[in-house]
Amino acid sequence: MSEKTPVLEFPCLYPIKVIGNGDANLRERVIEIMRVHAGEFDETIITERASSEGRFVSVTVTITATGKPQLDNIFTDLKATGIVKMVL
Repeated sequence: MSEKTPVLEFPCLYPIKVIGNGDANLRERVIEIMRVHAGEFDETIITERASSEGRFVSVTVTITATGKPQLDNIFTDLKATGIVKMVL
């Protein structure tokens, strides 16, 4: 029996977790990039969490994803900031 990778049906709500340096303005940069690629989204449900030592911060934003090209562009722009370590 083979397992298939689940296929997303667009548009859909899509959470994106961004992990970056704790001393940078990560939340603001993430919001700027999301606005460029996803337009308006509910900023009241953004979550932010610092690592135990405060070196890293994770910011989770849920957008309405319209397709793989949009998600690829978001991931590329987030990584290009220089303050983002990982995007999930």
